[in-house]
Amino acid sequence: MVRKMGIRFLVLLMTVLGMTACGTSRTVPLTGRTQNLLVSDQEILSLSNQEYTNFMKTARVSTNATQKAMVQRVGTRLATAVENYLRSHGMAAEVSQFSWTFNLVQDKSVNAFCMPGGKIVVYEGLLPYTKNEEGLAIVLGHEIAHAVAKHSAEQISQQYRQAYGTQLVGGVLNAATKSNLGSYAGAVAQMGFKFQNLKYSRNHEYEADRMGLIFAAMAGYNPQEAIPFWKRMSASTGNGGGNDFFSDHPSDEKRIVALQQHMPEALSYYNQSAKASATSGKAVKSSATPVVSKTIKASQLYKQTQKK
Repeated sequence: MVRKMGIRFLVLLMTVLGMTACGTSRTVPLTGRTQNLLVSDQEILSLSNQEYTNFMKTARVSTNATQKAMVQRVGTRLATAVENYLRSHGMAAEVSQFSWTFNLVQDKSVNAFCMPGGKIVVYEGLLPYTKNEEGLAIVLGHEIAHAVAKHSAEQISQQYRQAYGTQLVGGVLNAATKSNLGSYAGAVAQMGFKFQNLKYSRNHEYEADRMGLIFAAMAGYNPQEAIPFWKRMSASTGNGGGNDFFSDHPSDEKRIVALQQHMPEALSYYNQSAKASATSGKAVKSSATPVVSKTIKASQLYKQTQKK
């Protein structure tokens, strides 16, 4: 019996490893991290457009013309910088996947999200925290980074692997032991996957923080604004040094430390942008118009793989 079970588990292991090797390998822009995706861009974009359409059917678009214009202005400036970067680094094909849309909605929640494909929504409740256009750029840069890094597709791919693995383990154990051992193993595996996904999600948040910081700098926004922004967030939420093991987002304190580590890299892009603006005579001032922003939550699609 032991020998038979060993052979079955070997077959199972080979199956899971083979499944992991399938899919499309891709390098995340800026960070260089390799990811493996089991879902196509077409599938993700179709689902994204559907979810965005459903969301906007019930959302109330802001009537504040000044703030709406600001969101569109900052978002467009960031999107242009991102597209220029992708084109200049041999990723022009990815630019065609984005159809940028920027909406400000009437909602007091401190929230913003970017759906795959570039559908961006900002909640009015976010603006008092961002304080100015540079603060808003930090938030939108982070959200745009989730889309550019294809975090939704990666999370969904991870769920597929976990679902397949759990089903295979349960089936093999039930057949090998003629008992419900497979069901117990499946339950344990699901619990383990839950915590794995939480850490997996936090890794995405850190990556989006880094990428978003650089995107903001590329667009000519001072990345150093990220530090006071997150300090304001921390003071508001009390999420300073708490244990983040049970959370899908890092604590504000850890976030600030990581952002400070990436600041020299972001400032190099910011200085390049400033030089380019000075050369072209198109230096841009940041508006002091109050904006809003708090905990950066994800879109409905992103929530499919995160528990926020």
